[in-house]
Amino acid sequence: MEIFYTQKRVREAFEYLVADTYRQHNPTIPDGPAAAIEALTPKFDGSPDARFDVQRILVDGDLAMVHVRASGPGRPDAAVADIYRFEAGRIVEHWDVLQPVPERPVHNHPMF
Repeated sequence: MEIFYTQKRVREAFEYLVADTYRQHNPTIPDGPAAAIEALTPKFDGSPDARFDVQRILVDGDLAMVHVRASGPGRPDAAVADIYRFEAGRIVEHWDVLQPVPERPVHNHPMF
């Protein structure tokens, strides 16, 4: 998580932890680590002002969920939930859910 979200070294994170059989459930990115690296690198490496602050990590068996606050210039912050499935210590599947942080929430409890 440190290499990917904080240091934004996408290729290194994928080479270190993602299996060749990686299945991507985001409908805008094809399966396989190469497609994800290509799609994510501009959002991470190519955007020096973007921030991805890990808020919490939950683990249940072979699943892990990372709750992230994504920030960047010219766009509203977003709450992101990345869900990973592991096999033999490598990520084999990924799902994500994104929700923009509203400018004027109706309550005072934060999303993070």
